[in-house]
Amino acid sequence: MAKTKPSNKKIKKRDKSALNRVAASPSKMSSLPTSPSILLSQATSALQQGDIAGAVTPAKRALGLLDIDSEEALPALNLLGEIHVELGDIESARQYFLQAAAIDEDGALGEDVGGGAEKFLWLAQLSEEGGQDSVDWFEKGALSLRIYIQALLERKKLDAVAEAMLEEKRRKLSVALCGVVEVYMTDLSWEEDAEQKCEALVTEATMVAPGFAEPWQTLANVRISQSRIEDARAALKRSLDLWKDLPPENTVVPDFPTRVSLARLLMEADMDVEAIEVLERLVGEDDSSVEVWYLGGWGLYIMGEKQKNGEAKVENGDGDGENWKVSWISSRQWLTHSLRLFDQQDYEDERLGEHAKELLASLNAELGGETVNEEEEEWEDEDEGDASDEEMAEV
Repeated sequence: MAKTKPSNKKIKKRDKSALNRVAASPSKMSSLPTSPSILLSQATSALQQGDIAGAVTPAKRALGLLDIDSEEALPALNLLGEIHVELGDIESARQYFLQAAAIDEDGALGEDVGGGAEKFLWLAQLSEEGGQDSVDWFEKGALSLRIYIQALLERKKLDAVAEAMLEEKRRKLSVALCGVVEVYMTDLSWEEDAEQKCEALVTEATMVAPGFAEPWQTLANVRISQSRIEDARAALKRSLDLWKDLPPENTVVPDFPTRVSLARLLMEADMDVEAIEVLERLVGEDDSSVEVWYLGGWGLYIMGEKQKNGEAKVENGDGDGENWKVSWISSRQWLTHSLRLFDQQDYEDERLGEHAKELLASLNAELGGETVNEEEEEWEDEDEGDASDEEMAEV
């Protein structure tokens, strides 16, 4: 899948000249390094270490020492774009990437000097207009990646570094193509040829990077929209099989947001057990996600409902007819924790919160009122990781 679009809170548009005004004057900080490369190295290091605010000053100082309209400014512009995405300042990020795109219009410049496809892929995700504007940026990025991939393939022999680079570019191309598919399934779904374009794009994506999960997940999404559920399940199984037994740090494992989307697709395809397994793993990696806890609660609610109605097989034999209660008790725990995080984080998705409350009210009515597990009460005080492990043991 394409990179997840950052939350875009409406920010007043700034004139492009603001990019020049934000750069700090080197004369005011003469005691600090004045080499743009040193400053960019400092900013990159800070960003990688999670010190987002600490990355801003050296990156802006570096840009202030460069001609903002020249190729030499590309690394600083791209870095500042990424920094402002992390800061949630989407308008500033977009302006930096637009300036970079104006300098390297076709992505033909080498990545070692700040060229390439990355800025186009960011602009596709950050587009205010969406729709065709996003498609246009994705296609620019895809074209740049195709050219890069072809250049690598034309080499007589690839060393390990070049092979890794080829795989990375193929995956990025696949993700870009999947991004276009998503636009045609949403903003441009009214286009007469939307379905045909989705078919062509997702076919290319699976052929370009068959060893990665994202294109198969996108294929499943297309098949669900076509009500071809069995085909969707086959694609989802192929997607899962590529990474489910790998450790989180393995590069083949999709990023966190992509796997959250996967859990939703698994639920839509009635693959409830697989959905819960994905969500349990996500909680083990980060137990602060409201959406993950909510989806786990919802998935367990659906599973219990099917068990109660005799629509779902029980894993451990025929059971005693009370398996639905086990699922619903676990569902209540997940939903309760989701709502606790919802309040703590002032979560913005009110529809999610309302649905979680509706499900919880239904569970309490069926199970005889809310009974808070002692273990659940300790979640806030215990180590987060240990608490998650204990919670999972009950599911």
